[in-house]
Amino acid sequence: MWLLRAPARLRRQLAASCGLRGGPSLAQEQLKSEGKPQKQICQVVLDHFEKQYMKELGEAWSTVREVLTSPLCWQYAVLLNKFSYSSELENNLHLKGYHSLFQETLPYLPGSLKCYISRTPGRFPAQKHHIGKLKEYYLLNAASLLSVLALEIKDGERVLDMCAAPGGKSIAMLQCAWPGHLHCNEYDSLRSKWLKQTLESFIPEPLMNLITLSELDGRQIGDLHPELYDKVLLDAPCSNDRSWLFSSDIQQATLRLIQRKELSAVQVQLLRSAIKALCPGGSVVYSTCTLSKAENSDVISHILNSCSNVLPVDISELANVISDEFSLVAGVQPHELLVLPAKGKAWGPMYVAKLKKT
Repeated sequence: MWLLRAPARLRRQLAASCGLRGGPSLAQEQLKSEGKPQKQICQVVLDHFEKQYMKELGEAWSTVREVLTSPLCWQYAVLLNKFSYSSELENNLHLKGYHSLFQETLPYLPGSLKCYISRTPGRFPAQKHHIGKLKEYYLLNAASLLSVLALEIKDGERVLDMCAAPGGKSIAMLQCAWPGHLHCNEYDSLRSKWLKQTLESFIPEPLMNLITLSELDGRQIGDLHPELYDKVLLDAPCSNDRSWLFSSDIQQATLRLIQRKELSAVQVQLLRSAIKALCPGGSVVYSTCTLSKAENSDVISHILNSCSNVLPVDISELANVISDEFSLVAGVQPHELLVLPAKGKAWGPMYVAKLKKT
């Protein structure tokens, strides 16, 4: 497997390529700071995307391209931490023009999940990590919350976050419910340390006792822990369209593009492992932060066609409810959704699909 044969440095680069899963990321570095020029677009990657996404997205690609290549128009959501709630913070967000991302019309929207967004591009100031003090909020791409909502976590359930770093989705899960056990796994050791620090910054120590951290190869978890979990989130390693567009090293970018076609094989293996780890009746949500059909709907179709114990789960209700705040691709299957970055709705790319083990 190329991912395992690759040098450690390259594995870390590829593991990190799923960027924008939440929290401080490459995107923030791309925003023009005082006295520093904006990073340049990698033409090799853009040319590759032009060829692929014009074919897959048609006319919609021109709008997506405009947003993806303009970091100054990107937006960041503010996820409040219920374990360190501040009414002053919430009032401040209202004063700055932020509004609630999710409306109460969503049947399974937990009241404890509070996320605020602004139509104005930019980023709310980040909070630094301080040992022993919980942060009040987490900055993220709002689209990354959709996979957590689709999972519909309930109190007491056993949950696996298979590729958890940097930790935004794990934090969001804990805003939604009190799982009986949350297993946060991250294969890459550097990202695993990042994950641990993130959790310690947002989660009170007593609740940390319900969380297991590991650095397992996700493809082996199903064999190591068969039929153990009620819910599994697989936010799969993918070819991240946002960060790849700003690859500063042309050789690195070219190598990424060559290896891109092999990612879907790894994603299929990870998803098979996730299904093995599910108890009967359990569900898995698969997500990526790429627009690539090969890494999204093709992976899900392959699993549905080859696994007799898996069924698609309709998430069209979720898609309908969020359509005012997110730009979604039309004509997808009921068990999936794809968020396209758009002006004023610069969220995504984010693909989400839900499956159930029979």
